[in-house]
This record gives sequence, structure tokens and C-alpha cells, in this order.
Amino acid sequence: MSHAQQSVRGEVAIRHLSKSFTLNGEPLPVLRDVNLNIRSGESLAIVGASGSGKTTLLRVLAGLEAADAGEVLIDGKAVHGVGAERAVIFQEPRLLPWLTVLDNIAFGLETRGTSRDEARAHARRYVKLVGLQQFENAYPRQLSGGMAQRVGIARALAVQPEILLLDEPLGALDAMTKIGMQQELARIWRDEEVTTILVTHDLEEAIYLADRILILPREKGGESKFIDIDLQRPRDRSAPEFVRLREELLRIFGLH
Repeated sequence: MSHAQQSVRGEVAIRHLSKSFTLNGEPLPVLRDVNLNIRSGESLAIVGASGSGKTTLLRVLAGLEAADAGEVLIDGKAVHGVGAERAVIFQEPRLLPWLTVLDNIAFGLETRGTSRDEARAHARRYVKLVGLQQFENAYPRQLSGGMAQRVGIARALAVQPEILLLDEPLGALDAMTKIGMQQELARIWRDEEVTTILVTHDLEEAIYLADRILILPREKGGESKFIDIDLQRPRDRSAPEFVRLREELLRIFGLH
């Protein structure tokens, strides 16, 4: 798929999605009648209190969990289970310890039938994209946490997904590394034009990275809220409008 073709794909529609788990023999509703449209190339952040269903929603979108009711449509077609048009980045990069950085990035392509030489050649583009050219022959044990997460991001992007799903990808990083990685994610999103859906507990991260923020309700049956983030990129965390949005989110969560 060419870059131009990829950039006009990746529309997501969620229709009447519900999901419950069982706790002590009783159903525990986590998501109830969720409806959502995500535009091609949009960056959407999902925030909410613990237990509001953020990660469950992401896992349903990834095909790692089945919904009890409703459906997920990608480019107008209902999807079931995992698919090549979606890639997931978790909080832990889950690299294969016996493979080098380059071979970890190439791994997903090889499993899809690309020859090893072609996969490695393609992977080098993504090594460069995440700024790890000097480390392509290093092993995961030789990398810092931030570098390992860059490899995870590069591995996900190398298969050229239409949709990138991120579950707290920077949650385990120290503050300075996290800020640098947020800048990297913003740049990569701009360069790759991939639809991005990010689950995060970090409200400032959501404002920095997203076009829209979806706030899942704390109470089951409550209304979800959207906040549009109409700020110029690259974003300035000290700009008055950025600070205002942060204050608004803190008030919504009762933290201010």
C-alpha cells in the first residue's frame, strides 16, 4: 500500500458497543452502548477514571476482546478479531530478546511472508524514523526504556497499519523521557498520517497528542464527552489555551 493510499484509509465507526465482565458470578458492565466515529488520520485520546473501560474499548478495537453487543467498522466493513489494518503498542514494548533492534522491527513483516532481506531493508526506514540508526544491531537488554519503546513503535509502524492503537505506551517512562517520546509520537503521527487511538491516564499527554479527547464516564450509563483540541502543532504546553484545556480536564475529573 502506498503512503498516499494509506492516508485516506483508517476510518473507524463503533456502533452500540457493550461489554461486561463477570465478578463474583454477577455481570459487571464496563462499556454500555458506546457510539463513536473516528476520522481517517485523526489522533484520538481516550481518558477516564480507573474502571471506566478505556483499555477494554481499545482491546475490542484491536480484536483482542469480543464485544457482547454492537460492532466495530473499519472503512465501512465490520471487523472481528485481529487484522492487518490495525497494530497495537502496549505499555511494555514486548520485544523478542534474542533479536536485534532491526530484526525485532522486521519480525512482523517476516511473519506476513515478506522475505528476510526485504523485511530488513524496509525495517531500516523505521529504525531511522525513530532515531535508532546507531542501535540497529543492539539487543533489547542493551536499550533504555525509552529506546525499547521506540523499537515497539517502529515495529508497529513497519507493517504500515491504517490504525495505530496505543495502550498507555509511555506510562512506564520517567518524566523527561516521556516528554521526549510524546514529541516523537507527534512527529511520527504527522509523518505517517496514520489514524491513532491512544489510551492514557496523562491528561497533558492527551492534550499534547490528540485532535479530540474522548472522556469515558465514571458512572455506568453516564454520558461520554468529547473535547476538541484545536491547537497549532507543535504544541506549547505553556501556551494559555493549552493551560486552559488542562484546567478544564482537571475540573471534569474533580481534580481542581
